[in-house]
Amino acid sequence: MKYLIASDLHGSEFYTSQLLKAFTREQADRLIFLGDILYHGPRNDLPQGYNPKAVIAMLNPMADRILCVRGNCEAEVDQMVLDFPVLADYALMEVNSHLLFLTHGHIFNEEHPPKLMPGDILLHGHTHIPVCHTFGAENQFLLMNPGSVSIPKAGSDHSYMTLEGTTFTWKRLEDGHELQVHTV
Repeated sequence: MKYLIASDLHGSEFYTSQLLKAFTREQADRLIFLGDILYHGPRNDLPQGYNPKAVIAMLNPMADRILCVRGNCEAEVDQMVLDFPVLADYALMEVNSHLLFLTHGHIFNEEHPPKLMPGDILLHGHTHIPVCHTFGAENQFLLMNPGSVSIPKAGSDHSYMTLEGTTFTWKRLEDGHELQVHTV
């Protein structure tokens, strides 16, 4: 199974369209969103093509292929218009005997991690910066962040990740160019 992992759309019709093109190009089976789908929030500028209603119309037909966790910009009203669950603070997956803790990053993050076991992977968005590094007292955990689809920060590209088998690959949104690869 191939997953496309993305975060921080922030209501951009323009970048949602690019993400769905990437989903098709990647021939992904499922789309994992790490939160902040519809709204830009008070700390961000409006992204290019800000149009939450259009984003809803683009994503709802794919509801059976979307797994999503709640970002700091999601609210109960979002669940009223989206056909897939968006209000869970986290989700769990297993990859090659490693637990993946999927969350947005505003509650659980490197400074405030969930209860993890050595070898577990914390996967979150929120910072809008792609990341892959170990952390913890003995570097026993791995932190991964796909960056932001619509509002990248710190000079990073508009980006997403794929997970196929045991390999995570960070890619540039515009053309799918590989930026980084990590195998667990």
